[in-house]
Amino acid sequence: MQMQLIFLREMFSVLRAAARRYRPAFAWLSLAVLISGCGNDQVESAHAAPAAAKSVPAAVLQVEPRRVPIEVEAVGQIEGSKEVEIRARVSGILLKRLYAEGALVRAGTPMFKIDRAPFEIALAQAKAQLAQEQARNEQARRESVRLKQLVEERAISQREFDDAGSALKLSNASLQIAQANVRQAELNLSYTDVAAPVSGVSGRALRSEGSLITAGADSLLTTISQVDPIWVRFSLAGSDLAKLPQRRLVRGAQTEVSLILPEGKAYPAKGRINFAATQIDTRLGTQQLRAEFDNAKGQLLPGQFVRVHLVAGYRENVFLVPQTAVMEVESGHVVFVLDKEGKAALRPVQMGDWIGSDWMVLDGLAKGDSVIVDNLLKLRPGSQVSAVETGKAKPSETGAGERAAPGAATGK
Repeated sequence: MQMQLIFLREMFSVLRAAARRYRPAFAWLSLAVLISGCGNDQVESAHAAPAAAKSVPAAVLQVEPRRVPIEVEAVGQIEGSKEVEIRARVSGILLKRLYAEGALVRAGTPMFKIDRAPFEIALAQAKAQLAQEQARNEQARRESVRLKQLVEERAISQREFDDAGSALKLSNASLQIAQANVRQAELNLSYTDVAAPVSGVSGRALRSEGSLITAGADSLLTTISQVDPIWVRFSLAGSDLAKLPQRRLVRGAQTEVSLILPEGKAYPAKGRINFAATQIDTRLGTQQLRAEFDNAKGQLLPGQFVRVHLVAGYRENVFLVPQTAVMEVESGHVVFVLDKEGKAALRPVQMGDWIGSDWMVLDGLAKGDSVIVDNLLKLRPGSQVSAVETGKAKPSETGAGERAAPGAATGK
């Protein structure tokens, strides 16, 4: 016990000497402890009061109801409006190809030439046979006329006259067969000149000159694709069909159809739906469709892939807000709007699809509402807002020129 008292006295003397030597430092340390221990609440309250009263600057957009197109987009493939196979209709040696492969040909343009000599000989034989039958027919006709006079005079029997009449009928039939053979020979001879049945783009020649062509399954020479007008075949999934009026597209001019080429440019001509399947493909869950376009300049080629953009109608009285103004919460989507006191208020909204950089609002907004479009992270419900007007969304009469973002379709 005595030892502890001695130790404490010595420690007290050391601290007292240190206090006299470092008195300014001890004074500042005591002030700091005092401030931290006793004044924290007062300092915080002094700073919090101005912050609570400070308004948040934010851009505001006054919305108006709009007329928005109902749009869908799909990938399509171009095909000729007529895909014609050019085949040899007679057998023979292919003497010459008369067209440039891949060139545009007109209907009636000669494309191939087959050896004519065998068919010229066959025609000559058919004509000779016809001449024989004509001579026999004339003889049978004279005989029938002569025997008719004799049977009236009872110079010959009725049987002889009937036999002459039957011979004349047989001669008439043989004459018709000979005439048909001549026409067949002439037709076969004409088939040695293979011409284009329609106008279009010619394909690659599948048989070379000098080949023996056999009429039938092995007679394909080339193909022709008619490219003006041209067709685009595509299909729509059930999710896209659900956005359309009556849940389907119909033929005619009610649906506006346009194309976006692979390089991203829009095709200048507009098309129309000329085929819509009456049932859904059970394997893919899609409806098959086809559109027709003018292609006088040959800009579209069969087999090419394009994007098909369709406007199937318009939705009235919807609102468009920037995508950045919409927030997603557990219960759905909300936006900040300005109330009558200039404070931020959360408004639940029902969203449609994207149109460019905007988002379609189907329900939850009214004409003239002021939607806050930026600085949302600093806002809380009830925050005072210093509004910066960004403009007024004007009603759109047609919605022309608006395009959906890639991969998005409008018009739920």
